Amino acid sequence: MRGGMGNLMKQAQQMQQKMMKLQEEIAKKTLDASVGGGMVTVTVNGKSEVLRIKIEPQVVDPNDVEMLEDLIVAGVNEALRKAQEMMAEEMSKLTGGLKIPGLSL
Repeated sequence: MRGGMGNLMKQAQQMQQKMMKLQEEIAKKTLDASVGGGMVTVTVNGKSEVLRIKIEPQVVDPNDVEMLEDLIVAGVNEALRKAQEMMAEEMSKLTGGLKIPGLSL
């Protein structure tokens, strides 16, 4: 019985190391999300950090700042959704699709 528990602990440590490496790799990846027909493009990394926001000049209208604000919010939300989706997909590959408590990222 002891050998089984030791083996389980070793497997858990290996899984943790693989997860840490995967998180490092994902953090280096970038994702783009465009909204408004490409008027606003947001780039995020795998850590869900906004790296860049590109705004096409024709969408900058001093009389309609609210539309630009809405496009930026929509772009950031879409980019973050994509980053979370990528993380979940990569973690699913690592865990073989198993839902492991405490590993929801």
